[in-house]
Amino acid sequence: MSSIQEANSEKHYIFLAVAIFLGLVGVYLRFAGDEPYWSWAANVILVIAIIIALYKSVFKMLQ
Repeated sequence: MSSIQEANSEKHYIFLAVAIFLGLVGVYLRFAGDEPYWSWAANVILVIAIIIALYKSVFKMLQ
């Protein structure tokens, strides 16, 4: 597979869509309640979304 075909592979966009969805869930949870565990859960979900977006999608597309 050529590098252009690899960059346009469907799996990268699926990972990116999952990361965006997780990011939205994290942002929603941040404002969901006043207890600190909502904020902790939101931060963990956002970090997971960032890792998925950057390392599984963006950096793989750029290679």
